Amino acid sequence: MTTGNRANLLVEIGTEELPPKALSRLARTFADGCRQGLADAKLIDDADTPHRWFASPRRVAVWIRAVRSKQPDQRIERRGPSIAAAFDAGGHPTKAAMGFARACGVEIDQLRRVGDEKGEWLMHRSVERGRTAGKLIPQILEQAVKQLPIPKRMRWGEGSAEFVRPVHWLVIMHGKSVIKAKLLAVNSGAYTRGHRFHCPQRLRLTSADQYEKVLVDSGFVIPDFDSRRRIIQQKVQALAKRVDGTPQMDDALLDEVTGLVEWPIPILGEFDKIFLKVPQEVLVSSMRDHQKYFPIKNHRGRLLPHFITVSNIKSKTPKRVRDGNERVLRARLSDAQFFWESDRNAPLESRVGALKDVLFHNKLGSVFDKTSRVRTLSASIANLLGVNVEHCERAALLAKTDLVTDMVGEFPELQGTMGKYYAIHDGEHKSVATAIEEHYRPRFAGDLLPGGGVGQVVAIADKLDSLLGIFAAGEEPTGDKDPFGLRRAALGVLRILIEKKLNIDLLMLLEESARIYRHQSLSIAVSEHVVERVFEFVLERTRAHYGAAGFQPDELNAVITARPVSPLDFDRRLRAVAKFRKLPQAENLAAANKRIRNILRKSKDPIPGQVDRSCLTENAEQQLFQALERLTTEVSGNFRDGEYNQGLKKLVSLKEPVDAFFDEVLVMTKDTSLRQNRLALLRQIQALFLLTADISKLQVDAG
Repeated sequence: MTTGNRANLLVEIGTEELPPKALSRLARTFADGCRQGLADAKLIDDADTPHRWFASPRRVAVWIRAVRSKQPDQRIERRGPSIAAAFDAGGHPTKAAMGFARACGVEIDQLRRVGDEKGEWLMHRSVERGRTAGKLIPQILEQAVKQLPIPKRMRWGEGSAEFVRPVHWLVIMHGKSVIKAKLLAVNSGAYTRGHRFHCPQRLRLTSADQYEKVLVDSGFVIPDFDSRRRIIQQKVQALAKRVDGTPQMDDALLDEVTGLVEWPIPILGEFDKIFLKVPQEVLVSSMRDHQKYFPIKNHRGRLLPHFITVSNIKSKTPKRVRDGNERVLRARLSDAQFFWESDRNAPLESRVGALKDVLFHNKLGSVFDKTSRVRTLSASIANLLGVNVEHCERAALLAKTDLVTDMVGEFPELQGTMGKYYAIHDGEHKSVATAIEEHYRPRFAGDLLPGGGVGQVVAIADKLDSLLGIFAAGEEPTGDKDPFGLRRAALGVLRILIEKKLNIDLLMLLEESARIYRHQSLSIAVSEHVVERVFEFVLERTRAHYGAAGFQPDELNAVITARPVSPLDFDRRLRAVAKFRKLPQAENLAAANKRIRNILRKSKDPIPGQVDRSCLTENAEQQLFQALERLTTEVSGNFRDGEYNQGLKKLVSLKEPVDAFFDEVLVMTKDTSLRQNRLALLRQIQALFLLTADISKLQVDAG
């Protein structure tokens, strides 16, 4: 079989400046799509073939090793009719044989006869010649581009091409040869482009392997994203040491800055120390979120009056670049300082009324309406948990008031944080001030939880109010769309209740929230169906939460079926089931429970509520009933106290009497009274296990 020669492949799509936050993901996905397409076309051996991906503000590219110049030829075998069906008694071909030959495009005598011990049949063998890389690669690239995760595609000029940004050049080189193609309205060639300012002219490539060297040596571009990132990280750290500080370089900011520059030149700047009187979070947000600067802290974790910006230009007058950045930051910090000083002139409590003018949802009223509901629900939760009710109500009342401050209007990412600072300035209790900031937590996966009891109460109330209201408004999440962040809110409630060990009835809280909603004059009704739907929605979030922690889907199914109303109780049951399945008796008991479930489901008999001792005629069923009575007394206290692990350990002693019962007793006997009594016995076994979980859901093999 012909495989053809191999050569390294380079594909580069040159564009206008790409979105920096999405750049690395865009390039990785493009590289993966190209490799998968080449593997599917048999131009490479598999999708894991060595490769490199490149990404800078004006390009995404991929280099793939050893791509064939054409597909391997493929041997094709088509099996036809049996010899008995292909020829008549006189040895003449039948219509079946002639139809098969015609379908294969050959004469009858060109077909082979093959067979084995089962018989003999006609076979046609042929070789399908492989297509060239030049023909296949343009199609592969087009498909890879279509599959890119681009939420909103752009059009440019008068054409119909769509991409994340307008495309200006295209390179497709297989070894030293250019593969001619037209993609995204641009014809391919051997010319790449360097830095927009330092190297505006085109740069010719003579082979795919030259790409990175040409751009670095002549184009003032470091195309490798990871290399550029490391350079930025090292140079920024070195600059920060000059002022005895450490740069604040979270991965998200480092990735974004890497996506903004092609030729990184870090510059150390400074600002007036007077601005350090403003809360650190404001200064950090101004530098990091708004200007993409790296703040610098000292060894005590306090901000220094310095920052580092990363320029995309190697200036002959770097001082002018530094001065320009300092001037921009000074203006922003001056605004922040003004907001900080002016906002504190009015206490948070005086801003509560202004929340009436801030819409929460067109069907759920204003933020003032939400505040009233959350305040009432917080009081109920506080009573259940033994947390200071007055502090919880106060924190709920003030929790959203910083939304109408000038600072949060300019820096919305600081909502909650500024409320805490203003509450401290107003002389509010420390737990109230802390709760104003903490009630938004967790803001994202892995985020910190509210540390104080007041913050936990208000966070739960706020999230449940949003969940119930948005569901009632008919805007629950669908597919991957979740504009109100309800999945995050549900998971946040679960994490708080479980990780902070708050044993509380979630269904009861939702019913209380619904009752509070009904006391407001809104255009929607929060029905019991909505309450149930939200409860199921929150319960389903346990799959992602515990799946990430290593628990198995069948373990989750077993506990979800039991519908525990307390997330903390859910956690205890799940951990007990995970331990139970490791016991040697678990496999048989799970299989027995599955058998019991099937018998009860199929039975049409009315099942008595109690087992009648007088109807227990067989020794095996008598032994099982006695064991069941004894264990019910022993484990009821364990299950009542949430000691599911201990309870399930005791239930493993049912293995032998259950096995004996199924071996020796006919459940579905013709005698009605005996049959119904045995069904009642089985249901009693099932009910005892269901006090923890439905272990029949565990995927184990019987015996």
